[in-house]
Amino acid sequence: MNNFKINIKTTEAWVSENELASYYPAARKSLELIHNKTGKGNDFLGWLNLPEEASLQADDIIKTAADFRKNIDCIVLIGIGGSYLGTKAVLDALTPPFGINMPGPEIHYAGHHLSEEYLVDLLEYLEKKNWGIVVISKSGKTTEPALAFRILNIALINKYGKSVAREKVIAITDSSKGALRTMAEQENYKTFIIPDDIGGRYSVLTPVGLVPIALAGYDIKEFIAGAIEMMKATAPDIENGENPAIIYAAIRNALLDKGKTIEILTNFNPRLHFVSEWWKQLFGESEGKDGKGIFPASVDFTTDLHSMGQYIQDGPRNLFETFITVNKALKELRVPKDDNDFDQLNYISGKRIEEINSQAALGTLIAHMDGGIPVIQIQLDQLKEKELGALMYFFELSCGLSGYMLGVNPFDQPGVEAYKNNMFALLGKAGFENQTESLRKRLDK
Repeated sequence: MNNFKINIKTTEAWVSENELASYYPAARKSLELIHNKTGKGNDFLGWLNLPEEASLQADDIIKTAADFRKNIDCIVLIGIGGSYLGTKAVLDALTPPFGINMPGPEIHYAGHHLSEEYLVDLLEYLEKKNWGIVVISKSGKTTEPALAFRILNIALINKYGKSVAREKVIAITDSSKGALRTMAEQENYKTFIIPDDIGGRYSVLTPVGLVPIALAGYDIKEFIAGAIEMMKATAPDIENGENPAIIYAAIRNALLDKGKTIEILTNFNPRLHFVSEWWKQLFGESEGKDGKGIFPASVDFTTDLHSMGQYIQDGPRNLFETFITVNKALKELRVPKDDNDFDQLNYISGKRIEEINSQAALGTLIAHMDGGIPVIQIQLDQLKEKELGALMYFFELSCGLSGYMLGVNPFDQPGVEAYKNNMFALLGKAGFENQTESLRKRLDK
Protein backbone atom coordinates (compact mmCIF):
# COMPACT_ATOMS: atom_id res chain seq x y z
CA MET A 1 0.00 0.00 0.00
CA ASN A 2 1.47 3.34 -1.03
CA ASN A 3 -0.28 5.32 1.70
CA PHE A 4 0.64 2.95 4.57
CA LYS A 5 3.94 1.35 5.52
CA ILE A 6 5.22 -0.64 8.49
CA ASN A 7 8.95 -0.74 9.21
CA ILE A 8 10.47 -3.09 11.81
CA LYS A 9 14.13 -2.66 10.84
CA THR A 10 14.41 -0.59 14.01
CA THR A 11 13.68 -3.68 16.15
CA GLU A 12 16.42 -5.91 14.71
CA ALA A 13 18.86 -5.23 17.58
CA TRP A 14 16.34 -6.98 19.84
CA VAL A 15 14.65 -9.49 17.50
CA SER A 16 16.64 -10.95 14.62
CA GLU A 17 15.08 -11.82 11.27
CA ASN A 18 15.34 -15.53 12.12
CA GLU A 19 13.70 -15.02 15.51
CA LEU A 20 10.89 -13.02 13.98
CA ALA A 21 10.36 -15.67 11.31
CA SER A 22 9.81 -18.22 14.08
CA TYR A 23 6.71 -16.23 15.17
CA TYR A 24 5.19 -16.10 11.70
CA PRO A 25 3.60 -19.59 11.81
CA ALA A 26 1.64 -18.70 14.96
CA ALA A 27 0.53 -15.41 13.40
CA ARG A 28 -0.44 -17.23 10.20
CA LYS A 29 -2.43 -19.80 12.21
CA SER A 30 -4.21 -16.95 14.01
CA LEU A 31 -5.10 -15.37 10.67
CA GLU A 32 -6.54 -18.68 9.51
CA LEU A 33 -8.55 -19.03 12.74
CA ILE A 34 -10.09 -15.64 12.09
CA HIS A 35 -10.86 -16.21 8.40
CA ASN A 36 -12.14 -19.74 9.01
CA LYS A 37 -14.08 -18.54 12.08
CA THR A 38 -12.84 -21.44 14.20
CA GLY A 39 -11.16 -19.57 17.08
CA LYS A 40 -12.48 -18.28 20.40
CA GLY A 41 -15.08 -15.54 20.03
CA ASN A 42 -15.77 -16.45 16.40
CA ASP A 43 -19.35 -15.20 16.75
CA PHE A 44 -17.91 -11.64 16.92
CA LEU A 45 -16.06 -11.59 13.62
CA GLY A 46 -18.55 -9.52 11.65
CA TRP A 47 -15.95 -6.76 11.28
CA LEU A 48 -13.66 -8.96 9.17
CA ASN A 49 -15.35 -8.35 5.80
CA LEU A 50 -17.18 -5.26 7.01
CA PRO A 51 -15.45 -2.75 4.70
CA GLU A 52 -17.04 -4.31 1.60
CA GLU A 53 -20.41 -4.59 3.34
CA ALA A 54 -20.17 -1.01 4.62
CA SER A 55 -19.80 0.30 1.08
CA LEU A 56 -23.35 -0.94 0.40
CA GLN A 57 -24.70 1.27 3.21
CA ALA A 58 -22.72 4.36 2.34
CA ASP A 59 -25.23 6.12 0.08
CA ASP A 60 -28.09 5.74 2.58
CA ILE A 61 -25.90 7.05 5.41
CA ILE A 62 -24.68 10.01 3.34
CA LYS A 63 -28.26 10.98 2.40
CA THR A 64 -29.50 10.64 5.97
CA ALA A 65 -26.60 12.74 7.23
CA ALA A 66 -27.22 15.48 4.66
CA ASP A 67 -30.92 15.66 5.57
CA PHE A 68 -30.37 15.49 9.33
CA ARG A 69 -27.80 18.28 9.56
CA LYS A 70 -29.96 20.81 7.71
CA ASN A 71 -30.58 23.68 10.13
CA ILE A 72 -28.43 21.99 12.78
CA ASP A 73 -25.14 23.52 13.86
CA CYS A 74 -24.29 21.14 16.70
CA ILE A 75 -24.67 17.39 17.27
CA VAL A 76 -24.18 15.59 20.58
CA LEU A 77 -22.87 12.07 20.14
CA ILE A 78 -23.85 9.91 23.11
CA GLY A 79 -21.87 6.70 23.66
CA ILE A 80 -19.08 5.11 25.65
CA GLY A 81 -16.09 2.92 24.84
CA GLY A 82 -16.27 1.59 21.30
CA SER A 83 -19.54 3.44 20.78
CA TYR A 84 -17.68 6.74 20.57
CA LEU A 85 -13.89 6.29 20.71
CA GLY A 86 -13.44 5.16 17.11
CA THR A 87 -15.59 8.02 15.85
CA LYS A 88 -13.76 10.59 17.95
CA ALA A 89 -10.43 9.20 16.78
CA VAL A 90 -11.39 9.73 13.14
CA LEU A 91 -13.05 13.11 13.63
CA ASP A 92 -10.24 14.54 15.74
CA ALA A 93 -7.74 13.41 13.12
CA LEU A 94 -9.68 15.09 10.31
CA THR A 95 -11.13 18.20 11.94
CA PRO A 96 -9.10 21.43 11.99
CA PRO A 97 -8.61 22.89 15.46
CA PHE A 98 -10.41 26.07 16.51
CA GLY A 99 -13.43 25.18 14.36
CA ILE A 100 -11.89 26.67 11.20
CA ASN A 101 -13.41 25.57 7.85
CA MET A 102 -15.33 22.67 9.32
CA PRO A 103 -17.27 20.83 6.59
CA GLY A 104 -20.24 20.08 8.86
CA PRO A 105 -21.78 20.82 12.25
CA GLU A 106 -19.88 20.76 15.52
CA ILE A 107 -19.69 17.35 17.17
CA HIS A 108 -19.67 17.16 20.97
CA TYR A 109 -19.74 14.10 23.18
CA ALA A 110 -21.71 12.88 26.19
CA GLY A 111 -22.32 9.59 27.96
CA HIS A 112 -18.63 8.68 28.10
CA HIS A 113 -18.22 9.49 31.82
CA LEU A 114 -20.26 10.51 34.87
CA SER A 115 -19.14 14.10 35.41
CA GLU A 116 -22.00 16.26 36.66
CA GLU A 117 -20.17 19.51 35.89
CA TYR A 118 -19.56 18.42 32.29
CA LEU A 119 -23.25 17.78 31.67
CA VAL A 120 -24.28 21.09 33.24
CA ASP A 121 -21.73 22.94 31.10
CA LEU A 122 -22.87 21.09 27.97
CA LEU A 123 -26.52 21.95 28.61
CA GLU A 124 -25.60 25.61 29.07
CA TYR A 125 -23.58 25.55 25.84
CA LEU A 126 -26.47 24.01 23.90
CA GLU A 127 -28.97 26.68 24.96
CA LYS A 128 -27.89 28.97 22.12
CA LYS A 129 -27.34 26.18 19.58
CA ASN A 130 -29.64 24.45 17.13
CA TRP A 131 -28.76 20.92 18.09
CA GLY A 132 -29.59 17.24 17.76
CA ILE A 133 -28.57 13.92 19.22
CA VAL A 134 -26.98 10.73 17.92
CA VAL A 135 -27.32 8.09 20.64
CA ILE A 136 -25.39 4.82 20.35
CA SER A 137 -26.12 1.85 22.59
CA LYS A 138 -26.92 -1.77 21.88
CA SER A 139 -28.95 -2.29 25.04
CA GLY A 140 -29.96 1.26 25.89
CA LYS A 141 -29.23 0.48 29.55
CA THR A 142 -25.50 1.12 29.87
CA THR A 143 -25.43 3.60 32.74
CA GLU A 144 -23.30 6.43 31.34
CA PRO A 145 -24.93 6.85 27.91
CA ALA A 146 -28.44 6.01 29.17
CA LEU A 147 -28.18 8.70 31.84
CA ALA A 148 -26.83 11.27 29.37
CA PHE A 149 -29.56 10.47 26.85
CA ARG A 150 -32.30 10.83 29.44
CA ILE A 151 -31.02 14.27 30.47
CA LEU A 152 -30.28 15.55 26.97
CA ASN A 153 -33.43 14.16 25.40
CA ILE A 154 -35.59 15.90 27.98
CA ALA A 155 -33.67 19.12 27.30
CA LEU A 156 -34.25 18.63 23.56
CA ILE A 157 -37.98 18.12 24.09
CA ASN A 158 -38.19 21.16 26.38
CA LYS A 159 -36.51 23.31 23.70
CA TYR A 160 -38.29 22.12 20.57
CA GLY A 161 -41.40 20.25 21.68
CA LYS A 162 -41.82 16.49 21.38
CA SER A 163 -42.82 16.29 17.71
CA VAL A 164 -39.84 18.35 16.53
CA ALA A 165 -37.41 16.84 19.02
CA ARG A 166 -37.98 13.30 17.77
CA GLU A 167 -36.84 14.46 14.31
CA LYS A 168 -33.57 15.61 15.87
CA VAL A 169 -32.57 12.18 17.23
CA ILE A 170 -30.80 9.33 15.46
CA ALA A 171 -30.58 6.06 17.40
CA ILE A 172 -27.93 3.47 16.53
CA THR A 173 -28.84 0.30 18.36
CA ASP A 174 -29.80 -3.38 18.24
CA SER A 175 -31.92 -4.58 15.34
CA SER A 176 -34.76 -5.99 17.41
CA LYS A 177 -34.32 -5.79 21.20
CA GLY A 178 -33.24 -3.56 24.03
CA ALA A 179 -34.52 -0.43 25.75
CA LEU A 180 -33.22 1.95 23.09
CA ARG A 181 -34.76 -0.09 20.26
CA THR A 182 -38.13 -0.04 22.06
CA MET A 183 -37.91 3.71 22.64
CA ALA A 184 -36.79 4.39 19.06
CA GLU A 185 -39.78 2.53 17.65
CA GLN A 186 -42.16 4.22 20.05
CA GLU A 187 -40.82 7.70 19.23
CA ASN A 188 -40.22 6.96 15.52
CA TYR A 189 -36.54 7.95 15.59
CA LYS A 190 -34.42 7.44 12.51
CA THR A 191 -32.40 4.31 13.35
CA PHE A 192 -29.35 2.37 12.21
CA ILE A 193 -28.35 -1.10 13.36
CA ILE A 194 -25.35 -2.26 15.37
CA PRO A 195 -24.70 -5.77 14.00
CA ASP A 196 -24.95 -8.58 16.55
CA ASP A 197 -21.63 -10.09 15.49
CA ILE A 198 -19.49 -6.96 16.03
CA GLY A 199 -18.21 -5.76 19.40
CA GLY A 200 -18.02 -2.05 20.20
CA ARG A 201 -14.28 -1.62 19.80
CA TYR A 202 -14.44 -3.15 16.30
CA SER A 203 -17.45 -1.08 15.22
CA VAL A 204 -16.04 2.08 13.63
CA LEU A 205 -16.87 0.80 10.11
CA THR A 206 -20.49 0.15 11.09
CA PRO A 207 -23.08 2.95 11.40
CA VAL A 208 -21.62 3.51 14.90
CA GLY A 209 -18.72 5.30 13.22
CA LEU A 210 -19.93 5.98 9.70
CA VAL A 211 -23.06 7.95 10.62
CA PRO A 212 -21.29 10.54 12.84
CA ILE A 213 -18.37 10.80 10.41
CA ALA A 214 -20.81 11.52 7.57
CA LEU A 215 -22.76 13.96 9.75
CA ALA A 216 -19.54 15.87 10.35
CA GLY A 217 -19.16 16.26 6.59
CA TYR A 218 -16.34 13.82 5.86
CA ASP A 219 -16.06 11.31 3.04
CA ILE A 220 -17.05 7.91 4.39
CA LYS A 221 -16.58 6.32 0.96
CA GLU A 222 -12.89 7.20 1.09
CA PHE A 223 -12.72 5.94 4.69
CA ILE A 224 -14.26 2.64 3.62
CA ALA A 225 -12.00 2.46 0.55
CA GLY A 226 -8.92 2.69 2.78
CA ALA A 227 -10.21 -0.15 4.93
CA ILE A 228 -10.88 -2.26 1.80
CA GLU A 229 -7.31 -1.68 0.62
CA MET A 230 -5.97 -2.83 3.99
CA MET A 231 -8.32 -5.82 4.04
CA LYS A 232 -6.81 -6.93 0.73
CA ALA A 233 -3.24 -6.18 1.89
CA THR A 234 -3.71 -8.40 4.98
CA ALA A 235 -5.64 -11.25 3.35
CA PRO A 236 -4.55 -14.89 3.88
CA ASP A 237 -3.01 -15.07 0.40
CA ILE A 238 -0.46 -12.35 1.27
CA GLU A 239 2.90 -13.80 2.31
CA ASN A 240 4.03 -13.46 5.92
CA GLY A 241 6.80 -10.93 5.33
CA GLU A 242 4.53 -8.79 3.15
CA ASN A 243 1.42 -8.91 5.35
CA PRO A 244 1.39 -5.85 7.69
CA ALA A 245 -0.94 -7.45 10.26
CA ILE A 246 1.15 -10.63 10.50
CA ILE A 247 4.33 -8.57 10.83
CA TYR A 248 2.90 -6.38 13.60
CA ALA A 249 1.35 -9.24 15.59
CA ALA A 250 4.55 -11.29 15.30
CA ILE A 251 6.94 -8.54 16.38
CA ARG A 252 4.72 -7.53 19.31
CA ASN A 253 4.70 -11.08 20.66
CA ALA A 254 8.40 -11.55 20.01
CA LEU A 255 9.16 -8.40 22.02
CA LEU A 256 6.82 -9.54 24.80
CA ASP A 257 8.80 -12.75 25.10
CA LYS A 258 11.89 -10.55 25.48
CA GLY A 259 10.33 -8.95 28.57
CA LYS A 260 8.83 -5.93 26.82
CA THR A 261 5.47 -5.85 28.60
CA ILE A 262 4.45 -2.26 27.74
CA GLU A 263 3.79 -0.86 24.27
CA ILE A 264 3.71 2.92 23.88
CA LEU A 265 1.89 4.24 20.83
CA THR A 266 3.74 7.42 19.90
CA ASN A 267 2.62 10.13 17.52
CA PHE A 268 4.05 13.45 16.39
CA ASN A 269 0.75 15.03 15.40
CA PRO A 270 -1.77 16.21 18.05
CA ARG A 271 -4.66 15.20 15.80
CA LEU A 272 -3.74 11.56 16.44
CA HIS A 273 -4.29 11.75 20.20
CA PHE A 274 -7.66 9.99 20.11
CA VAL A 275 -6.43 7.39 17.65
CA SER A 276 -4.19 6.40 20.55
CA GLU A 277 -7.13 6.42 22.97
CA TRP A 278 -9.13 4.12 20.66
CA TRP A 279 -6.05 1.89 20.16
CA LYS A 280 -5.63 1.57 23.94
CA GLN A 281 -9.19 0.37 24.31
CA LEU A 282 -8.87 -2.00 21.35
CA PHE A 283 -5.74 -3.74 22.60
CA GLY A 284 -6.34 -3.36 26.34
CA GLU A 285 -9.86 -4.80 26.27
CA SER A 286 -8.93 -7.49 23.76
CA GLU A 287 -5.65 -8.80 25.23
CA GLY A 288 -5.79 -8.08 28.95
CA LYS A 289 -7.11 -11.42 30.20
CA ASP A 290 -6.00 -14.44 32.20
CA GLY A 291 -2.99 -12.54 33.54
CA LYS A 292 -1.75 -11.96 29.98
CA GLY A 293 -1.39 -9.06 27.60
CA ILE A 294 0.87 -6.18 26.61
CA PHE A 295 -0.08 -3.00 28.49
CA PRO A 296 -1.06 -0.30 25.95
CA ALA A 297 0.06 3.25 26.73
CA SER A 298 0.46 6.35 24.59
CA VAL A 299 2.26 9.68 24.35
CA ASP A 300 1.95 12.78 22.17
CA PHE A 301 5.32 14.03 20.96
CA THR A 302 7.02 16.41 20.97
CA THR A 303 4.84 17.62 23.87
CA ASP A 304 5.44 14.60 26.10
CA LEU A 305 9.16 14.56 25.37
CA HIS A 306 9.26 17.34 27.95
CA SER A 307 7.52 15.15 30.56
CA MET A 308 7.25 11.41 29.92
CA GLY A 309 10.32 11.59 27.69
CA GLN A 310 12.63 11.23 30.68
CA TYR A 311 10.97 8.00 31.84
CA ILE A 312 10.95 6.55 28.35
CA GLN A 313 14.59 7.42 27.75
CA ASP A 314 16.05 6.29 31.09
CA GLY A 315 13.42 4.30 32.98
CA PRO A 316 12.91 0.51 33.17
CA ARG A 317 13.61 -1.26 29.88
CA ASN A 318 10.37 -3.24 29.84
CA LEU A 319 8.77 -1.26 27.04
CA PHE A 320 8.78 -0.78 23.30
CA GLU A 321 7.32 1.94 21.10
CA THR A 322 5.22 2.05 17.97
CA PHE A 323 5.70 5.35 16.16
CA ILE A 324 2.94 6.70 13.90
CA THR A 325 4.30 9.38 11.59
CA VAL A 326 2.63 11.29 8.76
CA ASN A 327 4.68 12.04 5.64
CA LYS A 328 2.79 15.02 4.23
CA ALA A 329 1.29 17.95 6.12
CA LEU A 330 -1.88 19.32 4.51
CA LYS A 331 -0.99 22.94 5.28
CA GLU A 332 2.26 24.86 5.02
CA LEU A 333 4.06 27.26 7.37
CA ARG A 334 7.73 28.25 7.22
CA VAL A 335 9.97 29.74 9.90
CA PRO A 336 10.45 33.46 9.23
CA LYS A 337 13.83 35.14 9.48
CA ASP A 338 14.35 37.60 12.34
CA ASP A 339 17.18 40.12 11.93
CA ASN A 340 17.79 40.25 15.70
CA ASP A 341 17.82 36.44 16.09
CA PHE A 342 17.46 36.70 19.86
CA ASP A 343 16.10 33.15 20.00
CA GLN A 344 18.90 31.90 17.73
CA LEU A 345 16.49 30.21 15.38
CA ASN A 346 17.68 31.79 12.14
CA TYR A 347 19.55 28.56 11.36
CA ILE A 348 16.16 27.01 10.56
CA SER A 349 14.60 30.06 8.89
CA GLY A 350 12.90 29.15 5.64
CA LYS A 351 12.24 25.57 6.74
CA ARG A 352 8.73 24.19 7.05
CA ILE A 353 7.50 23.43 10.55
CA GLU A 354 6.71 19.90 9.36
CA GLU A 355 10.34 19.39 8.33
CA ILE A 356 11.45 20.40 11.82
CA ASN A 357 8.87 18.04 13.33
CA SER A 358 10.12 15.21 11.11
CA GLN A 359 13.69 15.74 12.26
CA ALA A 360 12.49 15.79 15.86
CA ALA A 361 10.87 12.39 15.21
CA LEU A 362 14.07 10.99 13.73
CA GLY A 363 16.12 12.39 16.60
CA THR A 364 13.74 10.80 19.09
CA LEU A 365 13.86 7.48 17.25
CA ILE A 366 17.67 7.36 17.44
CA ALA A 367 17.77 8.52 21.08
CA HIS A 368 15.24 5.93 22.21
CA MET A 369 16.92 3.10 20.31
CA ASP A 370 20.26 4.14 21.84
CA GLY A 371 18.47 4.07 25.20
CA GLY A 372 17.45 0.45 24.73
CA ILE A 373 13.96 0.78 23.28
CA PRO A 374 12.83 -1.18 20.20
CA VAL A 375 10.74 0.97 17.85
CA ILE A 376 8.15 -0.18 15.31
CA GLN A 377 7.41 2.46 12.66
CA ILE A 378 4.03 2.98 11.00
CA GLN A 379 4.00 5.64 8.30
CA LEU A 380 0.88 7.24 6.83
CA ASP A 381 1.12 9.29 3.66
CA GLN A 382 -1.21 11.99 5.02
CA LEU A 383 -4.04 12.42 7.50
CA LYS A 384 -7.07 11.88 5.31
CA GLU A 385 -10.04 9.54 5.31
CA LYS A 386 -8.46 6.78 3.26
CA GLU A 387 -5.35 6.53 5.44
CA LEU A 388 -7.43 6.46 8.61
CA GLY A 389 -9.68 3.69 7.27
CA ALA A 390 -6.60 1.63 6.45
CA LEU A 391 -5.00 2.30 9.84
CA MET A 392 -8.05 1.30 11.84
CA TYR A 393 -8.67 -1.92 9.94
CA PHE A 394 -4.97 -2.75 10.28
CA PHE A 395 -5.11 -2.38 14.06
CA GLU A 396 -8.36 -4.35 14.35
CA LEU A 397 -7.01 -7.35 12.47
CA SER A 398 -3.58 -7.18 14.11
CA CYS A 399 -5.26 -7.13 17.51
CA GLY A 400 -7.20 -10.29 16.73
CA LEU A 401 -4.04 -12.05 15.56
CA SER A 402 -2.02 -10.92 18.56
CA GLY A 403 -4.73 -11.97 21.01
CA TYR A 404 -4.91 -15.47 19.57
CA MET A 405 -1.12 -15.71 19.69
CA LEU A 406 -1.35 -14.92 23.42
CA GLY A 407 -3.93 -17.66 23.89
CA VAL A 408 -6.86 -15.39 24.86
CA ASN A 409 -10.23 -14.60 23.34
CA PRO A 410 -9.67 -11.13 21.84
CA PHE A 411 -13.37 -10.54 21.26
CA ASP A 412 -14.89 -10.62 24.76
CA GLN A 413 -14.46 -8.37 27.80
CA PRO A 414 -15.58 -10.21 30.97
CA GLY A 415 -13.54 -7.98 33.28
CA VAL A 416 -15.58 -4.89 32.38
CA GLU A 417 -18.58 -6.17 34.36
CA ALA A 418 -16.86 -6.10 37.77
CA TYR A 419 -17.08 -2.35 38.37
CA LYS A 420 -20.62 -2.20 36.99
CA ASN A 421 -21.94 -4.79 39.46
CA ASN A 422 -20.30 -3.01 42.38
CA MET A 423 -21.71 0.36 41.21
CA PHE A 424 -25.22 -1.09 40.87
CA ALA A 425 -25.01 -2.53 44.38
CA LEU A 426 -23.75 0.73 45.92
CA LEU A 427 -26.52 2.69 44.18
CA GLY A 428 -29.17 0.32 45.53
CA LYS A 429 -30.33 -1.29 42.28
CA ALA A 430 -32.91 -4.03 42.79
CA GLY A 431 -31.42 -7.52 42.79
CA PHE A 432 -28.08 -6.43 44.24
CA GLU A 433 -29.15 -6.16 47.90
CA ASN A 434 -26.87 -8.91 49.25
CA GLN A 435 -23.87 -7.49 47.42
CA THR A 436 -24.72 -4.01 48.72
CA GLU A 437 -24.45 -5.11 52.34
CA SER A 438 -21.17 -6.92 51.74
CA LEU A 439 -19.62 -3.92 49.97
CA ARG A 440 -20.74 -1.49 52.67
CA LYS A 441 -19.06 -3.62 55.33
CA ARG A 442 -15.83 -3.68 53.35
CA LEU A 443 -15.89 0.11 52.85
CA ASP A 444 -16.56 0.71 56.55
CA LYS A 445 -13.40 -1.13 57.58
